[in-house]
Amino acid sequence: MNIVFLCVANSSRSQMAEGLARSMFGPDIKVTSAGSRPTRVNPNAITVMREIGIDISGQHAKPIESVLGDDVGLVITLCAEEVCPVLPGTVRRLHWPIPDPVTDDPALSEADHLARFRTARDEIRARLKSYSIF
Repeated sequence: MNIVFLCVANSSRSQMAEGLARSMFGPDIKVTSAGSRPTRVNPNAITVMREIGIDISGQHAKPIESVLGDDVGLVITLCAEEVCPVLPGTVRRLHWPIPDPVTDDPALSEADHLARFRTARDEIRARLKSYSIF
């Protein structure tokens, strides 16, 4: 089975989900991520994933069009407050509304920003652990 994680910017939640799923499911499952308006992998996402031993620094933001294909078996959208992108076609879909850890709130410290990313990472990891893909 091939899994695609989608969010808007493909910078944080979907990138962390991609790294977590690859780590958890191994090489037999093809895992990727994409976004409707891809930007770049957020450095805070890289930092909090490195904390748990997963390196996503080599991943990059991709447009949805780059992951289209007949081999996609499951699409998981991770948007909460924004409109999630849609992957066309008939494919099994799940929606996990994870709040976006990215914020431009000037009142938050660097520690606060990292805490938001850890919360998102841990929620995604818990959902992956509890969801039986097979």
